[in-house]
Amino acid sequence: MLTALHIQDFVLIDQLSLPLGKGLIALTGETGAGKSILLEALGLAAGARTVRSAVRRNAEKGVVTAAFEPDASHPVWRALEENAVAADDDQVILRRVQGADGKSRAFINDQPVSVGLLKTIGELLIEIHGQHDGVSFLSAATHRALLDEFGGCRREAVRVESAFAEWRAAQSALEERRNMRDQALREADYLRHVVRELSNLDPQSGEEEELALKRADMMASQKVMEDLSAASAAMSEDGLEGKLSAASHRLMRASAQMRSEPNPLADIIDRIDRALGEFIDARAAVEDAVERLGLDESELEKTEERLFAIRAAARKHGVAPDALPEFLASATQSLASLDEDTAQYGALEKKVATTHAAFLDGARKLSDTRRKAAKKLDDAVARELAPLKLGKAVFSTSIKTDEDAPVASGIDAVEFMVATNPGAPMGPLKTIASGGELSRFVLAMKAALAAKENRTVIIFDEVDAGVGGAVADAVGERLARLAMDAQVLVVTHSPQVAARAATHWRVEKTQTRSDTTTRVAALDDDERIEEIARMLSGAVVTDEARAAARRLLGAPEKPKRARKKSA
Repeated sequence: MLTALHIQDFVLIDQLSLPLGKGLIALTGETGAGKSILLEALGLAAGARTVRSAVRRNAEKGVVTAAFEPDASHPVWRALEENAVAADDDQVILRRVQGADGKSRAFINDQPVSVGLLKTIGELLIEIHGQHDGVSFLSAATHRALLDEFGGCRREAVRVESAFAEWRAAQSALEERRNMRDQALREADYLRHVVRELSNLDPQSGEEEELALKRADMMASQKVMEDLSAASAAMSEDGLEGKLSAASHRLMRASAQMRSEPNPLADIIDRIDRALGEFIDARAAVEDAVERLGLDESELEKTEERLFAIRAAARKHGVAPDALPEFLASATQSLASLDEDTAQYGALEKKVATTHAAFLDGARKLSDTRRKAAKKLDDAVARELAPLKLGKAVFSTSIKTDEDAPVASGIDAVEFMVATNPGAPMGPLKTIASGGELSRFVLAMKAALAAKENRTVIIFDEVDAGVGGAVADAVGERLARLAMDAQVLVVTHSPQVAARAATHWRVEKTQTRSDTTTRVAALDDDERIEEIARMLSGAVVTDEARAAARRLLGAPEKPKRARKKSA
């Protein structure tokens, strides 16, 4: 339960420490006294959105601290453990600090946390129902979740949701495989042509660059050979060698006829012979070079043919020459996948069928569970209607099952239906119930559902607005009964509701020339009589109102003074 609420510099509250007990707690006071401020502050501590105006005028910051003592089995302990928040003995302390600039900080057990986590923990501990908070009960979109919560179907619903997700994932994979297969089939002829063409070509990575360099070298060699061949031809012509030989021959004959020593022609003959030898060696070297470096025209042709074929294939398929091997591998894999696809496609179809069957099996069982829970919910709400003077009304949880329209939460469409008069047709709550009836239907459903929601504290803000007399007394009785299983706080203007409270707090606004402050005071028995009498009679509290207040509270009548007898 909520054991303590501390508020500092929040709206009209400067300083407030409020201890709270078990059962039904009533907060009363004049309109505008600030009753709802307490609930707003509590909401802030539980992660509600902040507003800059929430900080008291001239204060730097506002602080709200709420202390709870959940029982040992409460889910809040697991949530704290999962989020690495240390437990503080048997207490959970939520604190929110808001600056005047609108920025806020959140704490759980004095450990800084995100506002999102504060809200998550707060929602496990507190349920707040405002006077206009019937919207969720009017929207059919929320009814399935409310029924699952009441019937304890959440774990089963989560399993169905997981099975649905697995089935949808299998469907998605099958559809993707189907698209790939259809596209591959459309491209099969093209792929076979590509694989056949490129397999015959057998391009290698880096081959185009190697062929281009080889061709360039061969083209350069061709020009060298032209010069070498011309040189060899020039040296092979009958000219210089013959002339040198003839010159040498004549000089040798002339030298033989000379008798002088030393012979003046010997050196000349020697030089010509050496020149002739060098010339013959040079010509031989040129001829050798021609033979060694001779260009193979067929090799050049083959090189060019291969190079041009690789470049043509690259242009045809729109890839770089070096990417041709990878392109061939991809085309080969695509063709291979056509063969593999039959087996894979069949496996995926089987998985879709299996997961769909598992989902339907779980959804059908969940549907059966929901129908059983719906009957219990109908009975629980029916028990709440009679005390709220709606005994002739009928509440029914409609469940329409359609296996052809599955969703993550199953195959059921759930909607709360009512008939306000005997024999009247059933219809949606929002269209059948009148304004006064609607508030009581909502309270009945809240009462029936709240016991299953495991909240530490349930708060009603003027849920009895618009009702009075016997109906208000029935509302108070229902809230008191609800408070037997959970701590209930109610902000009320109804004396019948306030009289049912185990603890009664009065909210007052005090004003000075410079300041306005909201105060909260715990009422003793006599003060409760005066407060309820005020609620009954208005501005002027009469003895009749006090007597009525005592009757509401079950307090003994105050003895009347005996009249003096006249002499």
